Amino acid sequence: MNKLTSEKKKVVLQAIEYMKNHIDEEITSEALAKHVGYSPYHFSRIFKDITGVSPRHYLSALRIEAGKEILINSSSSILKTLLHVGFRSMGSFNTKFKKFVGLPPKQFQSSIQDLHQFINEFEFSEELTQIDIQNPSITCHLEIPSTFKGILFVGLFPRPIPDQNPIHGTAISHHEKSCTFTNIPLGTYYIMATAISRSINPINYFVLDNALRGMADTPIHIQENTAETVHILLREPLPYDPPILINLPKLLFEKDNKANKKKNNAN
Repeated sequence: MNKLTSEKKKVVLQAIEYMKNHIDEEITSEALAKHVGYSPYHFSRIFKDITGVSPRHYLSALRIEAGKEILINSSSSILKTLLHVGFRSMGSFNTKFKKFVGLPPKQFQSSIQDLHQFINEFEFSEELTQIDIQNPSITCHLEIPSTFKGILFVGLFPRPIPDQNPIHGTAISHHEKSCTFTNIPLGTYYIMATAISRSINPINYFVLDNALRGMADTPIHIQENTAETVHILLREPLPYDPPILINLPKLLFEKDNKANKKKNNAN
């Protein structure tokens, strides 16, 4: 790491720490820039260089992630939760939470136990694996620690942060380590992966601060005849990694239901 990159990361980490310590307050990009001693323009550019997203987007992600953690760990009301994480209106909190997590806050809170049980009882079947390869296609090979046991999630996202459902996504066992996406819509995508170990604590399935993660080195530009292969190293999270906001247990539950319906209709 060169000196300039090291300095950039130091600035970004200072800003993220400030966000976390003042998450219930009004925070502007100008205030963050002043805190780290940069002009707003240069600060925003540096922040996006390191994290892939703007300071404003990152702050929204942190607030939603903090809201998830509160809803999981307590029976706190939605109103109290949104005030704790810096939102000023119920409508704004509900809209952003649903956009990022896939469920409104109340429904998310009520689904936690069922989804936690589903993940712990889940067993992989052939119906979850794509077989017929038709271009455009991307084959992903994952490198994971030999000690990891659990579920690997891989998705194609329009932005370098997993804050909405992927364009294409799948889940595979740690035994497989590779998957192929086919019939991909034309466009440019970031390929990201994360890993969830089995846990008796539901928070480890919904707040993924400590989960292994990785991303393809460069975005993939999908054209009609694209047939790409990418390799992704899953690593420990870095302190400036954006939160993983999507509800992975919910996505797996929906995919499993769809596969079971397809199987039943075929019989």
